[in-house]
Amino acid sequence: MSSAELHPPTGSTATIARPRRRVPFWDNARFACVILVVIGHGTQRLIYDSDISYAFYLWVYAFHMPAFAIISGYFSKASSPTRRQMARVITDILVPYVIFEGLWTLTKLLVEGRADPNLTQPSWTLWFLLALGIFRLVLPYLALLRWPLAWALAISIGVGYLDNVNSTFSLSRTLGLLFFFTLGWWLRERDVVRRLRLIDFRPWWLRAAGVLVLSAWAFVCWRWLATWDAVDLRFWFFYDDSYSDLAGDQWWAGGIRLGLMALAILLSASFFVLLPRRTQWWTTLGQYTMYVYLLHSFVLYPFRESGVLRGLDPTWIWLPLITLLAVAIAFLLASRPVRRLFRPLIEPRPRWMFADPTLTSGADHRSDPTGSRRSR
Repeated sequence: MSSAELHPPTGSTATIARPRRRVPFWDNARFACVILVVIGHGTQRLIYDSDISYAFYLWVYAFHMPAFAIISGYFSKASSPTRRQMARVITDILVPYVIFEGLWTLTKLLVEGRADPNLTQPSWTLWFLLALGIFRLVLPYLALLRWPLAWALAISIGVGYLDNVNSTFSLSRTLGLLFFFTLGWWLRERDVVRRLRLIDFRPWWLRAAGVLVLSAWAFVCWRWLATWDAVDLRFWFFYDDSYSDLAGDQWWAGGIRLGLMALAILLSASFFVLLPRRTQWWTTLGQYTMYVYLLHSFVLYPFRESGVLRGLDPTWIWLPLITLLAVAIAFLLASRPVRRLFRPLIEPRPRWMFADPTLTSGADHRSDPTGSRRSR
């Protein structure tokens, strides 16, 4: 290579590639969403003894996973995958899934004295790993269609009518949330966020509207809690059960899911509006949400199963206390010492599995299924 090639002359038209700038908002949003996940799981046992905790639980579950799916979709690509991207499905999704299913089997054997290893039935939070893998497989095909959002919506609503689509490989929940993932991809594909300045433009009235919407939903959860309990609303938010299990054989059951999906989008948008746009001291932790997601269930497991979270009174002390504890757990699990310790489990690089070991090497391979290491 000549000197001229190494050092283009001043004024030449040669373009020097620059790394993409990270947008702090997305890291803030990722970490805020995974905190909601930990809070939801941490406070779940309180709902049996406290109406306020039950209302808070409904408030969180109405939008926390849809919001997480939207962000994951925003950083996904619908183009034909490269060999390296195909390898990432194995290393970032399948291998961690098998590892953590094995850990859950061992945990249940040691604690409960029973073990029923079954890779087709994800343990607790592991369903989302499989969901991300299926999302990646389905998205390129949806992107070929003229109205990908409409097709994704039809799938998400229609799957509820199929009794034979169940929790095996978390397929029912995955397809139920497919629309949110596709919506995130569509927003990026159409450059909606940049064109409408959705990150930069945040006047006071928009923030006030976000507070109003989230507050109104909190009031609705509390005011009609008995009704929501009677209709098993919390199970609707799981996007897992068929309509026949939730509403009998009513033909209009899909309309309920449609309404709840619209609610989830409205609440997610209101939540995003209130998040900081600039770099915070905790912004970089948004790049490590998978550590929090995969590890927090093991931290919460002894609390949930031992019964120590039952019968806690008064609620006005224990609900805030456990919520703060959940937030602290999220920060701890995203910390550098924890990442260093558990990286081989969460970000495995099994070179021995591949005919071309270089597919698992390189700095650009450091990612996770939610796209948290990608720019923008």
